[in-house]
Amino acid sequence: MPHIKYETFTAWCNSHLRKAGTSIDNIEEDFRNGLKLMLLLEVISGETLPKPDRGKMRFHKIANVNKALDFIASKGVHLVSIGAEEIVDGNLKMTLGMIWTIILRFAIQDISVEEMTAKEGLLLWCQRKTAPYKNVNVQNFHLSFKDGLAFCALIHRHRPDLIDYSKLSKDNPLENLNTAFDVAEKYLDIPRMLDPDDLINTPKPDERAIMTYVSCYYHAFQGAQQVGNVTHVPEPTRQYTYVPNYNVTKIHISIHFSIQYVIYTAFLYLLIPLIIVTISGHLQNTALPDERAVMTYVSSYYHCFSGAQKAETAANRICKVLKVNQENERLMEEYERLASDLLEWIRRTMPWLNSRQADNSLAGVQKKLEEYRTYRRKHKPPRVEQKAKLETNFNTLQTKLRLSNRPAYLPTEGKTVADIANAWKGLELAEKAFEDWLLAETMRLERLEHLAQKFKHKADAHEDWTRGKEEMLQSQDFRQCKLNELKALKKKHEAFESDLAAHQDRVEQIAAIAQELNTLEYHDCISVNARCQRICDQWDRLGALTQRRRTALDEAERILEKIDILHLEFAKRAAPFNNWLDGTREDLVDMFIVHTMEEIQGLIQAHDQFKATLGEADKEFNLIVNLVREVESIVKQHQIPGGLENPYTTLTASDMTRKWSDVRQLVPQRDQTLANELRKQQNNEMLRRQFAEKANVVGPWIERQMDAVTAIGMGLQGSLEDQLHRLKEYEQAVYAYKPNIEELEKIHQAVQESMIFENRYTNYTMETLRVGWEQLLTSINRNINEVENQILTRDSKGISQEQLNEFRSSFNHFDKNRTGRLTPEEFKSCLVSLGYSIGKDRQGEMDFQRILAVVDPNSTGYVHFDAFLDFMTRESTDTDTAEQVIDSFRILAADKPYILPDELRRELPPDQAEYCIQRMPPYKGPNAVPGALDYMSFSTALYGETDL
Repeated sequence: MPHIKYETFTAWCNSHLRKAGTSIDNIEEDFRNGLKLMLLLEVISGETLPKPDRGKMRFHKIANVNKALDFIASKGVHLVSIGAEEIVDGNLKMTLGMIWTIILRFAIQDISVEEMTAKEGLLLWCQRKTAPYKNVNVQNFHLSFKDGLAFCALIHRHRPDLIDYSKLSKDNPLENLNTAFDVAEKYLDIPRMLDPDDLINTPKPDERAIMTYVSCYYHAFQGAQQVGNVTHVPEPTRQYTYVPNYNVTKIHISIHFSIQYVIYTAFLYLLIPLIIVTISGHLQNTALPDERAVMTYVSSYYHCFSGAQKAETAANRICKVLKVNQENERLMEEYERLASDLLEWIRRTMPWLNSRQADNSLAGVQKKLEEYRTYRRKHKPPRVEQKAKLETNFNTLQTKLRLSNRPAYLPTEGKTVADIANAWKGLELAEKAFEDWLLAETMRLERLEHLAQKFKHKADAHEDWTRGKEEMLQSQDFRQCKLNELKALKKKHEAFESDLAAHQDRVEQIAAIAQELNTLEYHDCISVNARCQRICDQWDRLGALTQRRRTALDEAERILEKIDILHLEFAKRAAPFNNWLDGTREDLVDMFIVHTMEEIQGLIQAHDQFKATLGEADKEFNLIVNLVREVESIVKQHQIPGGLENPYTTLTASDMTRKWSDVRQLVPQRDQTLANELRKQQNNEMLRRQFAEKANVVGPWIERQMDAVTAIGMGLQGSLEDQLHRLKEYEQAVYAYKPNIEELEKIHQAVQESMIFENRYTNYTMETLRVGWEQLLTSINRNINEVENQILTRDSKGISQEQLNEFRSSFNHFDKNRTGRLTPEEFKSCLVSLGYSIGKDRQGEMDFQRILAVVDPNSTGYVHFDAFLDFMTRESTDTDTAEQVIDSFRILAADKPYILPDELRRELPPDQAEYCIQRMPPYKGPNAVPGALDYMSFSTALYGETDL
């Protein structure tokens, strides 16, 4: 389609450029410099554009194109997206758009028909000019011109001498297009802008290309009318054709030529003298020619023609009469010919319309109906026109005869208008009867065909439904099913029975349709009847097989339900009995542990009760086994596969039998085990009594001794020497009581060997007695040690007995639990009660923490009585210090910072002198002598104030 537009626009441009003696070959290249574009605009507008730039540089070309585009814009044309750069760059799309814009403005826009737009006005002009022509219907500028008839009609309407339109055919578009284009190019000076092959082969030709070409027709023909009907100038041998153009100069030349030609023709053929031989120049060059000169010349025309008028009138009258007579004879002959031909056609057609033969098939009748429609569509319309033409000719003939005073025309016998009307009426009656018969036969056969299709459809559906049903009903698949599967099959069979009953109507419908087809004499009744019979026979077999399978399913269900009941009963009885057997077996082999006579006697009593139930258990066992035997009998009788499998339980009769046999064997074994355990528990009871008798004596004795030792340890009775004496007496008594403990250990060993873990005859255990015995010994030894330390402290520190008693009393007061130790808070309260001042401020807390570090150096969180007593002794007595010892050594050393070994041996006992010599470090200070010893470091080390 762009190819068509390209060629069309190129041809249109050349049609105007050749007026200026030039042309273009390539529309996208030849307009790039803007020169020919400006020339084209000057030719088609008749105006002069600004002088173009003659340079060959790009900006020269752009300037020229811009001048052309500015000129187009000055004509009221809005150029959208078209710039000089695109034209200079050879953009084909933009160049074609620009040319189309020029065509619209200068070739199409000025077209005006009834105040419509250019396009609509041009389309209306084409429609009006081509309206009388057959096979031409101009509705658009693409498809309506494809066959070429519209172009030919436009040319013939204005120049019928150029084209014989009656010889053209719609079926030969290529010839039509070539004819129109050749004539337009040769006689109308309209160049070939379109390619006939492209128009034919393009589904939808380019609308703008065709509009451009058609606009040339419009200007060619409408321009000729505007000049004033100056289209033909007669001449003996040639005819001059006026070609309209948009150049005003050519129109002027043509008018001048016409005036000269008329004058010289009058001189040659009419003997009118050239009395005003210069009239042509006068008429041409004078705005208002001389009226008298023209009147003189025209009078010569009048006298020339008026003398021959009478002879011409007589000749014309004779010719008119003969012409009327000839025309009447032609009409009579044509009537006779048309009447004979029409009657002969009716005679040949009637037998075919009266025929009622058919092959009783819808296809045959439809073929006849199509033949009848073809007759009505193709064959009869020309005859209708022929009949109308015949009547028109007859009426026209009669009218002409009457107007020319001739007698009326009487057609040949049998060919009158009445004869033709009767024959035509008979034809129409035959047509109606034939059409009614065809429609009735079609309806009948369509019903038959519909019934046949309905029969086939229902039969196909029925056969599809019955396919495989006989095999399914004859199947013995239920023989291999379990009860739940059989019930499912039975439900499925019941559903099939319902479906079968529902299909009864379909079978009856099939039979009824077959009967109706036979009644209506369907052409293929034999196959219909055969198929219907097969369906009915199969239906009877399905009914019999359905009933037979129903009976078999019921019987199989009854047997399987009986087996299922037995299986269910077995499962109901076997499950609890099996649980009882399992529990009994576990109980009989259970490794029981008893510790008392009551427990073993309870086990023996329960076992006796169990043995009393064995009779009932044996009856239950026999009942369960009999259920299995009954199932085995039914399965064997009816050959039921898988009938022995119990769906309700995995237990079997063999399991029950094996377990029951195990229980009966374990009962006597259990009797023997319980008897042995009874003897063992009797021996254990004796050992419990022996241990309890001894423990109930030893335990209270240990508790009494512990209380007495504790009372002595509290320091509340007598002096320290008395307390120490009494503690030693208790110590001797405890060691003397040890054989009782050893005897109790022997009894306890026997108890342990007999696995006796509890003794209801005493609250004492060997462990508690051992702990009490060891605590008693420990308490005696600790109290003895504490009393001895207190005596040593008292003697070394010079503390009185009353002070010791006060310290003990205060400590015991705050030792509420009698544990022999105080918490930090209890220790602080005790110090306060003894008159020790501890402030409640931060300094007081720091002083207390320092004291606590002394009495609890290991940070155990408790203060024992020994540490408390040591602290209170240091606080209450005058103690030696490192400074006092240093001063004493300084006296022995005669105020020297060191001491010699001889001085030590002289002043101290030998053992103590040697002790000091071995441990004193050498003196390293000033004025040291050989063997000098450092008594200061030694003294400081004695009180822990150095690392020595």
